Amino acid sequence: MTDSGSIQLGRGLTLLLGGARSGKSDLAVSLGQAYPGNVVFAATAEAHDDDMEERIRRHQLERPPEWAVLEEPLLGASMLDSVDPSAMLIVDCITLLVTNLIFADKTNEQIEQHASILSHALVSRRSPSIVISNEVGLGIVPDNELGRRFRDVLGRYNARLCSRAETALLVAAGRATRLETVSLDIGH
Repeated sequence: MTDSGSIQLGRGLTLLLGGARSGKSDLAVSLGQAYPGNVVFAATAEAHDDDMEERIRRHQLERPPEWAVLEEPLLGASMLDSVDPSAMLIVDCITLLVTNLIFADKTNEQIEQHASILSHALVSRRSPSIVISNEVGLGIVPDNELGRRFRDVLGRYNARLCSRAETALLVAAGRATRLETVSLDIGH
């Protein structure tokens, strides 16, 4: 966000990164509502229990009903071919996508390849793409192998997206801070 509280989005990829309940999805919905064209929402969640079913239902109610929805738990680059090239694309969320890929028995290398291919497809679109993901590297080290693998794989996936994003925002408590690329210039 700028000092005036507005975000200028370009044609490219915007990454919204933050913790659980940080306001990432609300911000994405607000950005989608401000977009002058059509919006396509790509959902990666699957309802494996009653709690997740309720969470999905609440998210559905928060989105404008006129938005097209793709339910794609294993969202791949080829699936973007069906998206109107002039529509804004909102992907919610990479966190669940990585979870789904892990439980689909994909190796870390396959997931990193997925990140590379999907991020390339997202930046190649002619209309804005907004991608939501959780930042899970700020907490404690998980006490089990699966938890550590998830944290590491999601962290690398997020880093890949962020490296290709035109805009990257860290969202906390409903506020966004622009993430900047740091270049080392030590004066030599």
